Amino acid sequence: MSAAQTQKESTEAGWGCLESLGLSQKELVLAEALQMEYDALSRLKQDKNRTGPDQTGPRASHEIHCKTLNPPTERPRPTPSLHIPAPTEGNLLRGLSGSDSSLNQPGGSQYPLPLPARPTPPHGVHVKESPYILDSPEVRKLRDVSGSSPGDSFGPGSGFLSKGLPALPDDVPPAIPPRHPIPPASGSETPSLPPRPSTKPRDVNLFTPDVGHQKVTSAELDYDSIIDSLSRLSEDRTHLRRADRETAGKPVARSKTLPPQVPPRTYTTIAKSNKNHRRVSAGPVSLSSRMNGFGYELFQVLEERDEEVAAFCHMLDVLRSAYPHSNYSTNAGFVWSPSVGHDELHQALGVSMKVTIISEHFREPLTFTCDGSSTVDLLIYQTLCYAQDDLDHVNVDDYLLKVCGHEEFLNNSQTLAGLEFVQQCLKFDWDIRLSLTKRSTINTKLARMKEDDDAPSSMNHCILLQERPVKQTVTREALTLLLDTFHNEAESFVLSQVELSLHVERLVQSVKALCSSLAAVETPDVTAALNQLPACPCRLQPKVLRDASVLAVKENRESVVEKLTAAILDLVELYCSTFNANFHTTLQSRSCMAPIQEAGLVTNLLSFNVYAAHRIPITWATSYEGFFLSCSLTHGGVELCAPQHTSKQAISKYLFHLVVWDQRVCFPVPINQLPRETQLTVTLHASLLPPPGGGEEKGKQWRSIEALGWVTMPLFNFRHILTCGRKLLGLWPSTPRRSGNARTSSPNFFQPDSVILQVDFPTSSFEVVFSTPPPADFCPQYEFSRLDTTSQTQLQNVLKQKAFFWLTADDKRLLWEKRAYYQTESVALPLVLASAPCWQWACLPEIYALLRQWACLVHLDALGLLHASFPDQELRRTAVQWMDSISDTELLDYLPQLVQALKYECYLDSSLVRFLLRRAIGDIRIAHYLFWLLKDNLQDSQFSARYQHLLAALLCCVGRALRDEFDRQCWLVSILTKVAQKVRDASPSSRQGALRESLEEMKQYFSINSCCRLPLNPALLVTGINIQSCSFFNSNAVPLKLSFQNLDPLGENINVIFKSGDDLRQDMLTLQMIRIMNKIWIQEGLDMRMVIFKCFSTGRGRGMVEMIPHADTLRKIQVEHGVTGSFKDRTLADWLQKHNPTDEQYDKAVENFIYSCAGCCVATYILGICDRHNDNIMLKTSGHMFHIDFGKFLGHAQMFGNIKRDRAPFVFTSDMAYVINGGDKPSSRFHDFVDLCCEAYNLIRKHTHLFLNLLGLMLSCGIPELSDLDDLKYVCDALRPNESEADATMYFTRLIESSLCSVATKLNFFFHNLAQMKFASSEDRLTLSFAPRVYTARSDGLIKNLFICRHIRTASTSKGYAFVVRVEREGQLEVQLVQRTFEEFQELHSKLGLVFPSSKLPSFPSRLVIGRSRGEATADRRKDELNGYVWHLIHAAPEVAQCDLVYTFFHPLPRDETGGASAKPAEVSWAPASGKELGEIKLSISYKNDKLFIMVMHIRGLQPLQDGTDPDPYVKLYLLPDPMKMSKKKTKAARRTCNPTYNEMLVYDRIPRGDLDQRLIHLRVLSDGAFWENTLLGQTFIHLNRLVPGQHWVDWHQLGGAGSDSAH
Repeated sequence: MSAAQTQKESTEAGWGCLESLGLSQKELVLAEALQMEYDALSRLKQDKNRTGPDQTGPRASHEIHCKTLNPPTERPRPTPSLHIPAPTEGNLLRGLSGSDSSLNQPGGSQYPLPLPARPTPPHGVHVKESPYILDSPEVRKLRDVSGSSPGDSFGPGSGFLSKGLPALPDDVPPAIPPRHPIPPASGSETPSLPPRPSTKPRDVNLFTPDVGHQKVTSAELDYDSIIDSLSRLSEDRTHLRRADRETAGKPVARSKTLPPQVPPRTYTTIAKSNKNHRRVSAGPVSLSSRMNGFGYELFQVLEERDEEVAAFCHMLDVLRSAYPHSNYSTNAGFVWSPSVGHDELHQALGVSMKVTIISEHFREPLTFTCDGSSTVDLLIYQTLCYAQDDLDHVNVDDYLLKVCGHEEFLNNSQTLAGLEFVQQCLKFDWDIRLSLTKRSTINTKLARMKEDDDAPSSMNHCILLQERPVKQTVTREALTLLLDTFHNEAESFVLSQVELSLHVERLVQSVKALCSSLAAVETPDVTAALNQLPACPCRLQPKVLRDASVLAVKENRESVVEKLTAAILDLVELYCSTFNANFHTTLQSRSCMAPIQEAGLVTNLLSFNVYAAHRIPITWATSYEGFFLSCSLTHGGVELCAPQHTSKQAISKYLFHLVVWDQRVCFPVPINQLPRETQLTVTLHASLLPPPGGGEEKGKQWRSIEALGWVTMPLFNFRHILTCGRKLLGLWPSTPRRSGNARTSSPNFFQPDSVILQVDFPTSSFEVVFSTPPPADFCPQYEFSRLDTTSQTQLQNVLKQKAFFWLTADDKRLLWEKRAYYQTESVALPLVLASAPCWQWACLPEIYALLRQWACLVHLDALGLLHASFPDQELRRTAVQWMDSISDTELLDYLPQLVQALKYECYLDSSLVRFLLRRAIGDIRIAHYLFWLLKDNLQDSQFSARYQHLLAALLCCVGRALRDEFDRQCWLVSILTKVAQKVRDASPSSRQGALRESLEEMKQYFSINSCCRLPLNPALLVTGINIQSCSFFNSNAVPLKLSFQNLDPLGENINVIFKSGDDLRQDMLTLQMIRIMNKIWIQEGLDMRMVIFKCFSTGRGRGMVEMIPHADTLRKIQVEHGVTGSFKDRTLADWLQKHNPTDEQYDKAVENFIYSCAGCCVATYILGICDRHNDNIMLKTSGHMFHIDFGKFLGHAQMFGNIKRDRAPFVFTSDMAYVINGGDKPSSRFHDFVDLCCEAYNLIRKHTHLFLNLLGLMLSCGIPELSDLDDLKYVCDALRPNESEADATMYFTRLIESSLCSVATKLNFFFHNLAQMKFASSEDRLTLSFAPRVYTARSDGLIKNLFICRHIRTASTSKGYAFVVRVEREGQLEVQLVQRTFEEFQELHSKLGLVFPSSKLPSFPSRLVIGRSRGEATADRRKDELNGYVWHLIHAAPEVAQCDLVYTFFHPLPRDETGGASAKPAEVSWAPASGKELGEIKLSISYKNDKLFIMVMHIRGLQPLQDGTDPDPYVKLYLLPDPMKMSKKKTKAARRTCNPTYNEMLVYDRIPRGDLDQRLIHLRVLSDGAFWENTLLGQTFIHLNRLVPGQHWVDWHQLGGAGSDSAH
């Protein structure tokens, strides 16, 4: 092999290894080009000096030094002896810090011993790596033996190890950083390095302020001492370079003008309060990345450079210490069954229930009849009485009851009525099945252990589950190589005497490579230093040195290098502090605490200097001009003053493209008038360039100013210190912002190409601190009645708004001025605080006094104070304190909002964070849902960094066992996501095969993990999957129907729906609102029989949904009657009759339908749920109706072109009314339905502020249809908070009428039926509308003979005939008799025609009958015709005669045991009118403010007209005495009904209170006649002496004739 080839391969290997050091491809190209230039220069010098006698002088030496720039693949390091220190102080330090004590010494660390190789997994086994970086026992043992931690000397990605040592495996965990700063040893061989020269202002966010130290300029640097200290660190490396030289020569010593290498990161202690010690690391630990089995990108993030994160970790230490693992009440290790609130107990109190208990102590299950008030421990005691002979030595507390099929346990002190599981069983008539278990045998593997308590609170081992790549910072090793390159170039430049331009070009190239790796930032110091060099091709700038002869003097070149070196080191330090890098340029020196000045006493105006915007995209240069910045100060989203603007500048080309302003921005606001949570927002604007070829005038008109990026930062840091020093701020790209979106206070370093803004804040010799002032001693408080009448009215009208979002300036002024008069109104506190004129330091004592004195808010009302409009820390702390009384079960209802409220916290640590972590430590269910909510929010790029830290904190608190459980769940979700993607990508015909093939991976998963809890519910523990029972749904996203095997043998398989491709967060939010509505109704004593199913998002575009058993969609029910079944009224009633054959079952199903339908109508209207086709509404066989798939809500209707598909207020169709009325005519049951709807609507209206608060907290969650105050306004308008209950009742009644009369809903159903016909699968079974299930020849036995023996009259009002069929089966002596109508025979024939060709089917008798079609003669003729049909049918081809449709048709039904074909009449009167025959009228009468209010509600039991038709009734009123008949008032006429509903208000004004007892209401009910006189249907007289002013008198009043008693 030639020397050239060897050199080429060595070069490729050397530069190739740099990719592992964090260098981008662009940086590698620059470095490689630089190396090629070095090689060319070396060859040129060799050619010039080839004839010279002496080639070993300085020139040759320099040539060889240049050749060694290309590093070898294995880089030798100083190798100290492997001395194992004695277990003295070093071991103590290791025990405190979690890492090796030798790493804390400036001399570096020792090499680790070789690690055992990882065993190769067997073939076919799915290997999974944990997404959490944890200390493995092997590594811990190795660390204890070797005295060092693997990966401490070099980062896992460095690739540099000493010869003879094997490479470390990828999964070696990094060392946990020490908890306390370690001072350098006094006897260290390496002398301490002097402080780095710094010309940048002090950064108060760092731990070591430079107060009290004089600034060191570049001229004062003693580089000789630096070189001397670094020579020992690089001794081995220098020796290698000398050994590799081809020609011996004198080495070139480093000049005092050259930069030092980056020293190892070793921090010193700080003279601060020792209350919160900083977390530091002593060894150089590089950032590294690795891929785990899930595809998550995991990064080692060291928090010790960030003071805020270090303080956060200290808080976690204190928090965790309050919940030791030995506390059983907060560390049970299993999931408790949720309980209900105290207000919901009445649902089951006093209710007798049957409870079945299963246990290994007895063979047969025991069944008890219990009262709802019975406690669990009493039930356990009664059970033990049967199982134990001697109860003296039995402790009830040693036993627990478990829900069969669920891994959740009942608390022994709970009552049965207080358990959510028991109430669910009572609602749906489920059996209450429990299992008795000994407490000692319960699996408590999720409990925290002592090792968890002893583990430090570090962000490292609970590292972030981030599902997108993150740009990592440059590694220490990569930056060292670039600094070496700069050193070589600077050395060549200083020593050069000829070809100065070439050396200048190469020096600038090395500086450019350095700046490129440091976020492409060019500071003004770098620019000023480079301006002292002449122009070169890579940097064309007019402000350069014109006279290059100045650099002919060596001292001038050294001066340039000195300034350039100082500028570069400043840039490195700025980069480290900005990007939280894992290395540092200099040692941190001891420093005294800086003096403090109170912010409320500083009268200076706020100002700062804006230098430039770096990393400008090249495309902006051709698209925009006139770049300028807009700077604004905000507090809670409100601007504190007018925005300030910079001048307009163009893009400049220095080393990179940047926009330079170098301008001072000054706000007209003194610092003492700034609130503590003030945010500075800087927005980059530019003018759009006109299109090419346009005229000048046209171009000027066309140009517009666009916002290109923005960044927001707090002016006071987490220690409440005013920010100072130089800052780099990454800009977030501007998007159309809606009024509800919150903005992060973190810069955008999430995106690797974000524009970076450089801002310089002024520094001073003291720290400006914003301390919290105490509340004022006096806060006035007065009675509301002391206000004048006008002010009371105005104030009451403002308080009715229920939310602060739409308060006007006048409203705020009124609320703040009168704040002393309504402090007993707790719900008004958010309104008055939102009206506070300012939140500056001088105003806070009064606000805090008001907060302390105001009536304490209940925990639900306190949610309103966690909105972004209230950033004050003390206010939010008080709100969380009020919420502390919330139960764990109720906390789960509002957990999504609290997780979103974390975005509105100013700092990482807050009262809300501590509250959530405390609750998560004490309850596994809360920890489970909090984990998935935090993980889902990692996708929000603006707030990703905050949620990363919070997720890591949660994982740190819950212990290793629960972390492993979350690990398994994440793995399960990732597998299911791949399966769903494969099924969706497959062709429709091959999807079932693709599903079963893809699910084979699940078998491997469960072979590794014996069981796993589903993200949907931590109580669902599965141990496998039943692939044969899995399928998919034919919709756009192709959701998967999965059937998991239950770990509990007493439970059934767990069926869930997994969706991939649909954002389930909106479904989660909608179901949460419906669940809260249902709880409000139950607390008020109104059970709407709502079906609440679980739905949970496990990431953007995927999640799980609970499957409700025994339920079908309305489309499936309606198409049983054909594609036009949506237009038929009997479809739902017939389906319910089919599944509830007895009268008692049917009546119960109808009752469930009435309540649940009313609840759905109210809930879907308030939330504006759209896209309501008949596949999004389901009906259980028990009669419960519920909605699914909430892809459209808050009024964002589904559009068909420009046509709005959802035209009705909500879905309420005639087939639903048919079930309610018991027929096609209105009945008294419809009155109850309307009353239920109006009552439920008014109950929710009382809690308007709660729903506005909940939805308001979700404005920044990223749901497209909930991102603006206009979306929130929809709910507010739907609830109509300013109206009275009577007005709201009338309003909702009109909505019911409008929905019932809407034809658009049925058309929408019909078109959806047509659209879904293409999805009809051949595997779908055809069913008969009257058969509850499918039967087969195998299940029932082969039919031998069929014969229709007679016909009988049916019991239904249709007055038809049913035919009795005798069914004889093979092997069965007993003959079966079934009853079927002619229409049912016709349905059988039509559905057989859909499966088989007509040639295989017998002909069906004609339905056309001349004369009476329901007469006995017709029935006789049809009996003979049907006998022939069934004979040919049973003797047809076997695939026809033995098909499932035929055997289902002739299977006996419960109605066949009765005397008629339909045991339930089609029309019944649910609550017939009592008393007189003329009917009753329901009125609501009240009196207030000299006004008489009469609401006409319902009439029931009116008589038909003389011709037998139903009347068109209306109500006419007179208020007697009325001799002139001036008091006549009447309602609108109802059409063709004997049971009309009105809900209309008739009002009489100016009725004195004293005249009320003498007044009489004369009420008449008449039928509206078109061409003849109106007919009197009934009348009554009502005396008002029973009316109590201020109260509502609601009652039924008997109607009588003209001469009846009731008429007088």
